[in-house]
Amino acid sequence: MSRTIESFNRLSMHMRTAARRLGAAIAALSLLAWESQARPVVDRPANLSTALVYHPDYLLHDPGPGHPERRERLQAIMAHLEATGLLEQLVRIEPKAAEERWIETVHSRAHLQRLRDAAAVAPYAFDADTVVSAHSYRAARLATGGMLAAIDAVMGSRARNAFVAARPPGHHALPDRAMGFCLINHIAIAARYAQRQHAVERLLIVDWDVHHGNGTQAIFYSDPSVLYFSVHQSPHYPGTGSSLETGEGAGVGTTVNVPLPIGTSDDAIVHVFEQRLVPAANAFEPQLVLITAGFDAHRDDPLAGFELTEAGYQAMTRIVMDVAARHASGRVVSLLEGGYALDALARSVAAHVRTLMTHGAID
Repeated sequence: MSRTIESFNRLSMHMRTAARRLGAAIAALSLLAWESQARPVVDRPANLSTALVYHPDYLLHDPGPGHPERRERLQAIMAHLEATGLLEQLVRIEPKAAEERWIETVHSRAHLQRLRDAAAVAPYAFDADTVVSAHSYRAARLATGGMLAAIDAVMGSRARNAFVAARPPGHHALPDRAMGFCLINHIAIAARYAQRQHAVERLLIVDWDVHHGNGTQAIFYSDPSVLYFSVHQSPHYPGTGSSLETGEGAGVGTTVNVPLPIGTSDDAIVHVFEQRLVPAANAFEPQLVLITAGFDAHRDDPLAGFELTEAGYQAMTRIVMDVAARHASGRVVSLLEGGYALDALARSVAAHVRTLMTHGAID
């Protein structure tokens, strides 16, 4: 009997040892498989071009006569890009409307239903600034789809970087609320898409719109995987963005707000980018950089009081591209937000796009 027990114990020990070895082998294989899928490709061809994402149906969103967020904004941009010869040098991408499953990574189903209902009875005002027309929800889904298409192009090495010329804007949109001209938070959805579809682990969102992106901040406030950096006029709409707002829980330290006064100039903005953005980004080491590219900080813009020029937008773009080159293999996706003086907007976008095309490019 004792020999039988001893034999059984030896057999059990061998079986446990074999099971541990098998488990370790499976774990190692699983880790290798995960790493092969989850790690973004580092090496990319050197001769990639800049992509432009645009769809004519972006013009269908109509918040009403006299509203500053009007279709002429995109018409001015596209006309200027063509007149300057930039348009023919860009890789053109026409997006599809984003699937609602991606929009629901950020927004509630109830919010999307309200947008659909509002479009059905349009015109409908969520507030004095945020008005929906019959085709606004489609335009907003196309704007989100533009960001997703740009992410695919840049992450798939079909473009060096990308600019998404879309409307309506998005960075004020909260998970359950439309506000500040914004219906859907496109850049937040794009971040979630990059994480889930392309296994990007750390993203940097640089928001240089003159208004603080309260929606984007709220969505990622406790998320350590997204570094949100904002420069904005203060005091100004929407009243958020204090330097004391730095995140909560696991996300403490991954929100960086730099509120600035009326009259802020190109030199002051560049100084902030060099002294605040660059060190924060170097510590965070983002694998993808997204830009909330509002051009309403221009000195000609009627809705704010900054004094930026096209040179300021060029300088900010260069700094962000340098960060992306250092940590993200140059991956940058930029999304149009504000900017309401048509000529200044068109010139500033052209300066931004030209810098995306040429800064650090390898001939």
